[in-house]
Amino acid sequence: MSSRFLTPIAEAPLAPGMKLASAPGQVDVAPIIDADPAEAARRNSVLDMPLAQLSWHDPFEWLSLGWHDFTRAPLIGLFYGACFVLMGWLMVACFHQAPQYTLALSAGFLLLGPFLCLGLYEVSRRLGRGEPVSMWSSLTAWRISSGQLAIFACVLLVLEMLWGRSAMIVFAISFDGVPDFSGPLSSMLTEEYLTFFAGYMAVGALFAGLIFAFSVISMPMMLDKSTDAISAALASMRLVTTQTGVMLLWGALITLAIVMAMLPGFLGLLVVGPVVGHASWHAYRKATMARD
Repeated sequence: MSSRFLTPIAEAPLAPGMKLASAPGQVDVAPIIDADPAEAARRNSVLDMPLAQLSWHDPFEWLSLGWHDFTRAPLIGLFYGACFVLMGWLMVACFHQAPQYTLALSAGFLLLGPFLCLGLYEVSRRLGRGEPVSMWSSLTAWRISSGQLAIFACVLLVLEMLWGRSAMIVFAISFDGVPDFSGPLSSMLTEEYLTFFAGYMAVGALFAGLIFAFSVISMPMMLDKSTDAISAALASMRLVTTQTGVMLLWGALITLAIVMAMLPGFLGLLVVGPVVGHASWHAYRKATMARD
């Protein structure tokens, strides 16, 4: 008489980690009892997360997909674009009133920018899933992972403060007093000004690169997967360090697009800003496609 309760031990399925013992009819569960929790955690570490192999064509495809998302939700995109334009105008006003704080303010905007893009990520996420989009869902996207986003904001804030302090040091050692930036361009081609600009740009490039490496896919990951802030930042850093060429191209395209958008009184950011935000979501999706 057969019964499912009388299944021979040799034929019964075993749980992961179990194996048949040497004695007949017994199961060895020692591998489960003796398993090292740290080793198990290491196997699930974000450092072991598979990443897709990116090609040189991918960054251009991300921009194309970003434009497509923008055209599907233009009013939401224009709202965020207007925020970027306003930030640019404030930076110009700061340059005319207190030029020594310009880089520090731009660093603050670089901190604020990714959080503004969070709403654009949510729009692209919903469009990709075929879900309806709205301004309210975009503005409240931060609630999905508010605690981790707060931790990540603190990390970026520390970097921004270090950036601002470094910029002030460069400014202080370059000039004896407050320089006059309102004169003709030829008056700024002196050794003093050129040394200042070189140091200013070097400091800006260093900290901008760090922020880019930490945040290129981390915030979309926190929004999409509710990943903790540290793991998301490490995954972002790992992507940049393992596929440096493609990510440098992506960073260069973002920089070029933003600089060109700033030329006509920052008005180009009205469209370029949201397109880059949407494209950054698709960069994350492409880079982590191996996970799904």
